[in-house]
Amino acid sequence: MIQRESFEGQTAIVTGGGTGVGAALALALASTGATIHLVGRRLDKLQSVVDRIHGAGGQAFCHVADLSTNEGQVSVAQRIQLELPHLDILIQNAAAYSSGNIAESDPTDLDKLYQTNIRAPYFLTRALLPLLSVRRGQVVFINSSSGIAAKPSSAQYDATKHALKAIADSLRGEVNQLGIRVLSVFLGRTATEMQQRIHALEGRPYRPELLLQPEDVATVVINALALPHTAELTDVHIRPMIKS
Repeated sequence: MIQRESFEGQTAIVTGGGTGVGAALALALASTGATIHLVGRRLDKLQSVVDRIHGAGGQAFCHVADLSTNEGQVSVAQRIQLELPHLDILIQNAAAYSSGNIAESDPTDLDKLYQTNIRAPYFLTRALLPLLSVRRGQVVFINSSSGIAAKPSSAQYDATKHALKAIADSLRGEVNQLGIRVLSVFLGRTATEMQQRIHALEGRPYRPELLLQPEDVATVVINALALPHTAELTDVHIRPMIKS
C-alpha cells in the first residue's frame, strides 16, 4: 500500500496529462503528495485535472504546448527549466496515432507521428536531464505493446513505439550511473480517447469496460516509482485481463 507521504515534496511532469493514462497518473501522484506539472495541447482538459487535484488539496500546474512541433517542444522545455529548480519524475505519456497499409499510406503521417512519439520525448528528456540529476530522478516512458511486436496496417505507429523503446534502453545505460532510473511501460488496449478512435477506425464497437483501465496503469507505475533506490524496474507489460 502506497502511503500519502511517499512522494511528498517531489515534483513530477506528465505529458499528455489531460486525459486517459496521463490524467490518471497525475491524479495518483498528486494523491501521494507530489506537485504535478501537466503538459498538453488542450487547456480545458489540463485545467480539469488541475482543478481535481486542487479540490483534493494537492498542487498542480498547466503548461499548454503542442508537442507535435519543434517550437512547442522548445518552448515548454525552456519554461520548465526556468520555473523548476529540480525534477523528480518525468512521465512521457503524450502520443499520436495513425494507421494504414504501407503501400497506401501517406508518408507525412509518419512524419507527424515522429514528432510527437519520438522527437518530443527525446527532446524533453535531453533538456530536463540536468534537473533530474539533481534529485536522482526517474523517467517513465508510457509505451505500447506495439513497441514490442509490429502488426499489419500500423507500421508507422509501431515503428515509433519501437524507437521509443530504443530511446529508453539507451538512456538507462547512460544515466543509471547518475542515480536516475528509467522505466518503460508497455500497454495493451486501454480505455482512452485514443483507443476509442482506434476502435472506430477498425469498425469495432468500443467497450471500455473490457479494456485495461487508466487507473490500473497508474497503480502499477506508482508502485514502480516507489521502489527503494536499490532496485530498478526496467520494463512492465500490462494487458487487459479479458481478451476481446
